[in-house]
Amino acid sequence: MTLRVGNKIVYPSQGPCLIGAVISKVIGGITTNCYQLALLDNSGGVLFVPVEKMKGLGIRQLMARSEIPKLLSHLKRAATAATNGKERAAANMRLLSSGSAFDLAQLIQSLTQLNEIRALLPGDRQALDRARKMLICEISEVMGQTKSAAEEEVDGALNVRMEV
Repeated sequence: MTLRVGNKIVYPSQGPCLIGAVISKVIGGITTNCYQLALLDNSGGVLFVPVEKMKGLGIRQLMARSEIPKLLSHLKRAATAATNGKERAAANMRLLSSGSAFDLAQLIQSLTQLNEIRALLPGDRQALDRARKMLICEISEVMGQTKSAAEEEVDGALNVRMEV
């Protein structure tokens, strides 16, 4: 994948980002060229990633518009979360850091379903909120719509799952 200023990518565990200029930063006394990545989640966050480390980070392009219906139908399926809190936390972290939108959907499905049975633990709640934020942001960017419209699509898919 070729990285160019102005392209949008997905940085695993952070979500969609806009590639900014390559700038020089002094890290540990050594001048390093870094990509400036602006998070697209309205947080105003910026990441600086050394150019030579970009390839091994699992960065990917945004999903294709044609993949969104498949992703939303994936959200409609039932899923289960591990019953053991420690196993669930490890699975949540693995899914969040994979960089895959389908992994985020799986995490959202399972924790939403668990939340219907009982209140989520704080770590599970944070994982669910973070996964939703990243997935909604990517859908919004791909479809060129507001984040609230993307959130309505995600919630609509999850509600269909509950009605089945």
